[in-house]
Amino acid sequence: MTGTVLIYGGSGGVGSALARRLVAAGTRVHLAGRNAAALAGLAAELGAGHTVGDVTDAGFFARATAEAATPLHGLVYAVGTLSLRSLARVSDEDAVHDFRVNALGAALAVQAAAGALKTAPVGSVVLFSSVAASHGFSNHASIAMAKGAVEGLTVSLAAELAPLVRVNAIAPSLTRTPLAEPLVANPQMAAAIEKMHPLGRLGSADDLAAAAAFLLSDDSAWMTGQVLRVDGGRGTLQARG
Repeated sequence: MTGTVLIYGGSGGVGSALARRLVAAGTRVHLAGRNAAALAGLAAELGAGHTVGDVTDAGFFARATAEAATPLHGLVYAVGTLSLRSLARVSDEDAVHDFRVNALGAALAVQAAAGALKTAPVGSVVLFSSVAASHGFSNHASIAMAKGAVEGLTVSLAAELAPLVRVNAIAPSLTRTPLAEPLVANPQMAAAIEKMHPLGRLGSADDLAAAAAFLLSDDSAWMTGQVLRVDGGRGTLQARG
């Protein structure tokens, strides 16, 4: 692909795995995130640009877009939360934070970059939902609401920005990333969750990076408005007992 890919959440987990994959294939990347030290280190390793900021700061998106090298081929919003609690324990602040980071942040990132993405032959946006948005799990009310909004945003923007920009999303199950570390640090808990997946393991950051790279590439040129389930089968299949 030609042009730069702007990656939010580019300093760890899926974002860094994707950045490494793209750079290895000859694609320029620009990293955006809040961990200044990790971001600067990865940017230096990859020869990439970077912008430090927080997705709860609306001005961050315009700054990251302006600092990314043009033309802008793609935008990946690999930012999220993993706050699991019963509905009785979800405060207004919890729900607003989950929505702001997962859904509103994605919308504002695309809003800031839409003009630049339209200068590419065909721009590509990749957002991140969750298996929890379509497959009910206890204690996921707040995050499922936010990720459900991401899926609605995906199809709405795909319609609005076509044919100049494609918009797709990835809906993973539990993946071994820094965000999920509290859930997978205990080997017994991790093993129990693995058994819930027909493929018998948790996802890796590179599993999702590979899917994101596909959605950014011309190999997916006739795809837009889609939610790609990369979940080890958990959302649609019954694991063996």
